Amino acid sequence: MERSIIHLNIADFAASVEINLLPSLKGYPIIIAPTGTPRAVVYDMNDQAYKEGIRKGMPLARVSRINRKIKIISPRFNRYEQIMREIFKTSLAYTPAIEFGPWDGHFFLDITGTHRLLGPPTDVAFRLKREIKKKLGLDPIWSVATNKLVAKVATRMVKPRGEYIVEPGKEEAFLEPLPITLLPGLSEKEVLQLRTFNLSYIFQIRSLSLAQLFVPFNHRAKRIHDLVRGIDVTPVTLPKKDAPLHGDHEFTNDTNDANQLKNALYLLVETLCTSLRRQDRVASQLCLTLSYSDGGQQTITGKLCPPTANEMVMFTKATPLLFKAWRRRIRIRHIRLTGKKRLRPQTQATLFDETPKADNQEKIFMAVDAIRKKFGAHAVATGRTLATPATQNC
Repeated sequence: MERSIIHLNIADFAASVEINLLPSLKGYPIIIAPTGTPRAVVYDMNDQAYKEGIRKGMPLARVSRINRKIKIISPRFNRYEQIMREIFKTSLAYTPAIEFGPWDGHFFLDITGTHRLLGPPTDVAFRLKREIKKKLGLDPIWSVATNKLVAKVATRMVKPRGEYIVEPGKEEAFLEPLPITLLPGLSEKEVLQLRTFNLSYIFQIRSLSLAQLFVPFNHRAKRIHDLVRGIDVTPVTLPKKDAPLHGDHEFTNDTNDANQLKNALYLLVETLCTSLRRQDRVASQLCLTLSYSDGGQQTITGKLCPPTANEMVMFTKATPLLFKAWRRRIRIRHIRLTGKKRLRPQTQATLFDETPKADNQEKIFMAVDAIRKKFGAHAVATGRTLATPATQNC
């Protein structure tokens, strides 16, 4: 039986969500980027901003030279995550095999063998699009193909609005005339390397044998050989529940002040622990990465014993990692904290009536989580984080 894969793509996802929340922005160029930092870069933008020459990853200083009056909106990752969850819940009515990324508006659905219950794949895709538009006000692009690779290329063909159906057996013919830049799975370095050989279209690469591709690409030759032929056997899978969580903080000005670094670290610990508690998990390992002004990086890993999602405990363990990683006199630009090896918390009843200090802290943090959930992320703040701008959510 041929596989049936639906790919949903909400073009310019973050910008689309913001415009949906504030319809007066429709028709105007907008970008999504953190404000208040001189080195901020564009996270997302709508089609109008793209036509003006603005691209993802572009520094805001360059954006202001292109268009000084462009609307800049700070990213709201919690909101984007909520929308992704709503789309996921809507899609579950059609299949449990759903794959999606973080805050990017991309969904893969495997509906192989469901035609007797749900009808043809194209009808399923159309109904799903209609439901998402009715519930959330978003208008996704959709495509139907026999694998994830071809389905993703098909949605790129009709961006920002439309739909595309690639019939079984037509994968090679569909990909043949397309430029290599539309093919997912190729790195920028590989695209540049192909262009040095004057290979800009998929049909040109397809004429090369596996042995010829092995000369410049070595172990990647087989994968590239399959990509240009539309061969992709990777399954549609849910995100791993034990995938690492991380938080990032970029300083407004590069710093080597110990207090600023510790305040930023506590903010990252707070963000990480909040995400862990939300998923009923604890972390048993921390990974701290410092990025310096000159582009250098230093990473160090430490264990959490016992595993925890308690801010006070985690901060006590993370602080020594900070000073172990901080080995240079160069100012620090960016700090990342990652929680690895997530586990379910193990609870054990106490033998005595008195409540341990850690249990009291857990109750406080759970109360703070409830307040923030009801009144917003900034409803409660610790003294360390009051003067520190909010970090990107995990």
